[in-house]
Amino acid sequence: MIETRKKALSQGEFIAMIAMMFATIAFSIDAMLPALPDIGATLSPDDVNQAQLIVTSFVMGMGLGTFFTGPLSDAFGRKPVIFAGCSLYCLGALASYFSQSLETILFSRLLMGLGAAAPRVVALAIVRDLYVGRDMARIMSLAMMVFTLVPAFAPLLGSGIIAISSWRGIFAAFAVFSLITVLWMGVRLEEPLKKENRRPFRLPQLIGALREMVSHPTVRLSILAQTFCMSMLFTVIIMVQPVYDVVFDRGESFPFWFMIVALMAGTASLLNASLVGRVGMRRMVTWALGAQILISTAMFALTGLSLSDPMSFYTFVFWQTSVFFMVGLTLGNLNAIAMEPMGHIAGMAASVMGAISTVAAAFIAAPIGLLFDGTVVPMVGGVLCTAALAFAVMVWMGRVEAMTAPA
Repeated sequence: MIETRKKALSQGEFIAMIAMMFATIAFSIDAMLPALPDIGATLSPDDVNQAQLIVTSFVMGMGLGTFFTGPLSDAFGRKPVIFAGCSLYCLGALASYFSQSLETILFSRLLMGLGAAAPRVVALAIVRDLYVGRDMARIMSLAMMVFTLVPAFAPLLGSGIIAISSWRGIFAAFAVFSLITVLWMGVRLEEPLKKENRRPFRLPQLIGALREMVSHPTVRLSILAQTFCMSMLFTVIIMVQPVYDVVFDRGESFPFWFMIVALMAGTASLLNASLVGRVGMRRMVTWALGAQILISTAMFALTGLSLSDPMSFYTFVFWQTSVFFMVGLTLGNLNAIAMEPMGHIAGMAASVMGAISTVAAAFIAAPIGLLFDGTVVPMVGGVLCTAALAFAVMVWMGRVEAMTAPA
């Protein structure tokens, strides 16, 4: 890192700042979950289940924003794009705070997602600007370690905010969080991308990257598998609070159970790191999806049995943990599989891939979430179907690789 930046910003402070930028996404989604019943009762009393769309509208906005934030930061600099994104995020948060209808809050959350794409994407570019090689890997590892703790504690934090204010207080907290992040960055971080290193934003480049990615069979299939895996994650996230509350009557303890599940599932990255070198990325993903199909099939079968309440609840917690664990074994590997042939357009490819998979996954998960009928059947069935589709895609990918491998 450049010497003047070392004096202005210590490595520890830099890691904390980057982790906070990454955490914007997890905080904006997971802290929202405890507020969904109250928002549904206030803004959609005739169909409280529609409150789940508050999560998917944010995800859709984030996916759309991912298309543009990376290339825009290459053209105008990292800090201006983060400033613009955080401004849009805060505007959406304040509009959500004052919303009097579900339609208004859904549009406001879309704006929040568009704005949140900036710290999500640009923070990674900032790390690449200032660090290289093993230093970059170490910084990313430490930042991601902090980031993985946020989903575990976000629902608990959200519940605390609701307890001392109301569901509207969550949106005020979002705005405060974003303002702290952007002010911290504005004061302490120098612009990492010099003007002479900037590249003009050109829409044809985005279109060209999209064409190249969809024309490559392995990349195309990896994006499709990633879409199905993300749809499983989004399906569980948007339905898990109603399941705890309505099905198991454990709405008050939901944040604590979510924390336990997230912490246990967080060990998936350690398992992946120890096995992927020997097993390979494609096999690792295929095996994880196969295991998820077996577990979800068993869970689906058990929903028809009259298990005791504690037994059925703990079985569900195990299944929920397995889904989060599976996500930890698949998404990183699928990203790596797709990026490997795209090294010459890595930044553009990352934006395109992230946008397509995120938006498509939200479109799959949203209607599944609206099927909630007071049982776990729609959630488990949705995960089982998408896991089977993802598994089929990975098997197809293996055949494609076998046919294209040199003799």
